[in-house]
Amino acid sequence: MNFDDMPYKHYQSNDTPFATGFRMHDSAQLSHWLSLATKIAHQAGTILKKYWGNLQSIQEKDFPGDLVTEADKQSEQLIVNALQKKFTSHQILAEESGLFTTESEFIWVVDPLDGTTNYAHQYPMVAISIALLHQHIPLIGIVYNPLTEEFFSAAQGLGAYLNQKPIRVSNCTSLKDSLLATGFAYDRRETEDNNYAEFCRFTHLTQGVRRAGSAALDLAYVACGRLDGYWERGLKPWDMAAGTLLVQEAGGRASSYNLDPIDWSSGRILASNSFLHEKMSQELLFPTQFKKLRLN
Repeated sequence: MNFDDMPYKHYQSNDTPFATGFRMHDSAQLSHWLSLATKIAHQAGTILKKYWGNLQSIQEKDFPGDLVTEADKQSEQLIVNALQKKFTSHQILAEESGLFTTESEFIWVVDPLDGTTNYAHQYPMVAISIALLHQHIPLIGIVYNPLTEEFFSAAQGLGAYLNQKPIRVSNCTSLKDSLLATGFAYDRRETEDNNYAEFCRFTHLTQGVRRAGSAALDLAYVACGRLDGYWERGLKPWDMAAGTLLVQEAGGRASSYNLDPIDWSSGRILASNSFLHEKMSQELLFPTQFKKLRLN
């Protein structure tokens, strides 16, 4: 069974657990689960610190630059084992191991090391990303960079935090004053839908577009106001699930490019401080002839 085959694939930032049967009076339960997941993330962080600059194995997966290391594998093993112990009935979707199915409608979505290429090059833009979804709606989100000790966390209806301090999205209202972020999928060499043209267009319309190499951190940076908006294609659920909740709980918006609810299987996300959301969507839907830019 694949994540894409499961029901309730769509999520919009104004969705609430009421629609899923999960009641907001369970906020104490969410807080408890977030506390448990926080401890697990910190434990996994010690593994990433251990292997920082000491990697013995770097392997390439399906595309050039799509790497996996022993740090990814050991971090994921620790997280999955701990989640299975603490949440015995819940499902788990992990980047390297795949889907561990149960009958539960709760699913933990795990990226043990977002930004593996950065990590392999000792470029410290990396994160552990852990999210809990109920019928594909995020309830808990953690994005943790153990190299900088920045710990972003959120729970549905309880706000978003950086190192236990509340965070909010920026108040930037115009693209010309904004700083955005994006990324480029591993298949960018094989497709015209490679985000190059969108990148060029936003570079001309804004104060700048950053490409840090970690979708989870990009979303966390939108949540805390360091970035005003972010878009990307070619993502997996584990890249964006936790960060999406961070943005929402910090007062921002997350959607598909055309403002429809997020379809986790589409790999596309648009996130912003909400003021720029429609403006960014309009530019992303610019006539397709502008987008036919391919670099060989």
